[in-house]
Amino acid sequence: MKRKKQRKHSDPAKQFRDKQQKVLAMGIGVVGLIVLVWWAADSFLGDDTVDVTVPELSRVASAGKTAFDANCAQCHGDNAAGSESGPPLVHDIYNPGHHGDAAFYAAAKRGVRQHHWSYGNMPAQPQLSDEEMAAIIRYVRELQVANGITYKPHNM
Repeated sequence: MKRKKQRKHSDPAKQFRDKQQKVLAMGIGVVGLIVLVWWAADSFLGDDTVDVTVPELSRVASAGKTAFDANCAQCHGDNAAGSESGPPLVHDIYNPGHHGDAAFYAAAKRGVRQHHWSYGNMPAQPQLSDEEMAAIIRYVRELQVANGITYKPHNM
């Protein structure tokens, strides 16, 4: 004759605690997954915007802001803070020792291949005159200085 295994009846309070722990562990796992997906999406989408302090601008930089807003802000964001379409220019990568004024002129005149960021290539901006470019560069440089970005020698 076969014996049936007897099932142990455990304490209902212990069963409840065990279920609570499993639900809590699953909840923590779900929250962790959500945070991981959010972080990955943010990195993939390239949102590299920065907070920018806007100083009192010189006359030339004020003209540069007007030209920047009309020609550059669509990609580089308000006050050169970056956007989902282009990088911030108020960033240490663009300090005058790494990207001198001539690099800004060349980028506007010829466009530039993607190299520091994952936004794609920047198209040329042939509608900008040399005078407008000089004013835009002055605007960007004044923003950079106001935000602690100064000349640093470029070392590779």
